[in-house]
Amino acid sequence: MATAAVRDAADGADFAREAARRSGLKVRVLSGAEEAEAAAAGVLAGIPEARGVMGDLGGGSLELARLEGGCVGARASLPLGPLSLRAAAEGSAKRARALVDDALAGLPWLAEAAAGAELYAVGGAWRALARVDMARRGYPLRIVHRYRRSARDTVRLAALVAGQSPESLARMGGAPRRRLELLPLAALALERLLRAAAPRRVVFSALGLREGLVHARLPAEVRAEDPLLAACRDIADRAARLPGHGAELAAWTDRLFPGETGDERRLRRAACMLGGTGWRLHPDHRAEHAAAEVLHAPTLFASHAERCFLARAVFARHTGRDSAGVLRAAESRLLTEAQRARARVVGLAARLGETLSAGAPGILERFPLALAEGPPVLRLGRGPGDRRLMGEAAMRRFENLAAALGRAPAAGAP
Repeated sequence: MATAAVRDAADGADFAREAARRSGLKVRVLSGAEEAEAAAAGVLAGIPEARGVMGDLGGGSLELARLEGGCVGARASLPLGPLSLRAAAEGSAKRARALVDDALAGLPWLAEAAAGAELYAVGGAWRALARVDMARRGYPLRIVHRYRRSARDTVRLAALVAGQSPESLARMGGAPRRRLELLPLAALALERLLRAAAPRRVVFSALGLREGLVHARLPAEVRAEDPLLAACRDIADRAARLPGHGAELAAWTDRLFPGETGDERRLRRAACMLGGTGWRLHPDHRAEHAAAEVLHAPTLFASHAERCFLARAVFARHTGRDSAGVLRAAESRLLTEAQRARARVVGLAARLGETLSAGAPGILERFPLALAEGPPVLRLGRGPGDRRLMGEAAMRRFENLAAALGRAPAAGAP
């Protein structure tokens, strides 16, 4: 696929023919509308619930698309990439602002699509802008995908960066050196876009054009999968000692969480799948390393708060300790006290289930967990022949789980 660099070049068609001849591949030059649609599809592949406007800034063009209900709506391709702006504005920031404002004024759907919603920022230059912001804020996770900021804060950041020289930006830190020269113009384009569209928030996406092109070629049933659960299942298939055990743990813990929301249940299922991935690590360091791997997993299509929740649950899956290291720094900024408590309960429940069953299928159903009505009691049922499985370690982990739930432990007949 070829984009604006080939589409807009005087010898673009000749280039595409020569590239096809040398490579033996069919080369397709995307129109601006096709490029915008593919980039928007890439955002939806990782954030199916995305609603608002997708903006993909390349070197030569800015693609915009409306996102709503999992679909791509109105689209536009504008010659507002930093390379195009630099050539057209001839070094004048004032002229560059006017060029961006005039082009955006021709999109009557833009402000309506963004109102009360989000702008999903795609492209290497805007990802570099996010990294500058992370460095300035001392943000605990250096992961661009789903990094989010209020529109107001992003306007301030973009206005600051737009007025810097490459040397000043290098001193600020965060941005790759190859981006420094054009980053002020990329920031200017973002600032004017935010002022014109007025979204509530900016969400940076690491997925865009390439992922959208691939996603469109997947079978419909694969495209319909939850990207977070699909990623967790893939990680578990490759790294867990017993990949299928996570689903059984999730079902076994259902009764501990009456009234949970769909999103809460989804995160609990994901945590149960990821809990067994640290088994190859040294026991003394297993909890910290397993949590760090989840926190920074490159293919985990989760928000930063969701990553932190899952990492905390995986940490508790491997140890009774409360928190440690990089996880403590992240969760203090990304999770509420209630979310931290819930993640710990999910991890401790999975820890107990693993101890009781050793991962053998069908064992957990003989130990039903239930929150008793009336007195605050956590009940763990067992049949007469299962007492041998309730060793000291299992009882200690059952008591830890009950304590985390604020209940008294009671083990006995179901």
